[in-house]
Amino acid sequence: MTSLRWGILATGGIARLFANDLVLNQLDLRAVGSRSQESADAFAADFSVPNAHGSYEDLVADPEVDIIYIATPHPSHVSSARLALNAGKHVLIEKPLTVNAAEAEEIRQLAADKGLLVLEAMWTRYLPHMVRIREILAAGSLGEVRYLQADHSQSLSTDPNHRLNNPELGGGALLDLGIYPVSFAWEIFGAPATVQSTARMTETGVDGTIATLFSYASGAIATSISTLDAKGPNVATIVGTDGRIDIDAVWYTPTSFRMIDRVGVVVEEFSSSVIGRGMHFQARAAEELVASGDITGGALPIAESVAIMKTLDEIRHQIGLSYPGE
Repeated sequence: MTSLRWGILATGGIARLFANDLVLNQLDLRAVGSRSQESADAFAADFSVPNAHGSYEDLVADPEVDIIYIATPHPSHVSSARLALNAGKHVLIEKPLTVNAAEAEEIRQLAADKGLLVLEAMWTRYLPHMVRIREILAAGSLGEVRYLQADHSQSLSTDPNHRLNNPELGGGALLDLGIYPVSFAWEIFGAPATVQSTARMTETGVDGTIATLFSYASGAIATSISTLDAKGPNVATIVGTDGRIDIDAVWYTPTSFRMIDRVGVVVEEFSSSVIGRGMHFQARAAEELVASGDITGGALPIAESVAIMKTLDEIRHQIGLSYPGE
């Protein structure tokens, strides 16, 4: 397979993590774009990137770039993706895909019209332990899956101007942290039949803690809790009639798990060993989809990302959270 030439749009913390994983795993990082030439030059120097652009427009126009990783805050995802797709570039968009489902559907349709890949960078789905868990579930080793529990609780910045706490920047626990367990529940069970949620709102008007309860036609249940200012265990469990899987902290990063049968015997132990943080797995998956021509498939098809955004919209509706401009 011929590898794609990557560009990174924006130069913040998540962009640096992604760039580091590309470099460590020998993917072709060709260009970076920032809103300032100084920032682009500094980023390029840190990661030995050949092309540094002082605007996003110049980045998407770079003829040496095939695919762009969009690492802006999520309210900018739709405009950044629109810019890249209209320039003929495939895109990998940092999660959540957009702020709401209407934006997500716009980007899905634009990519389809242009025959380009658009993929949500839910990197957890591509990690080795998650690949193995899907294999176990597909084999029916847990019997009938009854429930899933997942926690994503962190002690993060309480600065009211920080993007996590700022409604202008799509702040709140749900879109930044809760997206992980919500997407995980979708991965295991598909679309929920019912959605219930409750939240603790912050003084800035975003959700500081969000709890969700999904039910399914099969009778299965998925629960999650995410919070911005109190660190939890960050573990997850999938329970079936014939056994369970206990995923260790931090469950959505490269980690270990145990499959335990119905009488408590550990029948499998799995431990991840990756180079870097593990974000390169999603990049390789994007390259494989483009090479195969299957631009609407994969471990997280774009149609599913749009449907997940609809679930997130419903949760926000239930807790009374809307963002400026919606």
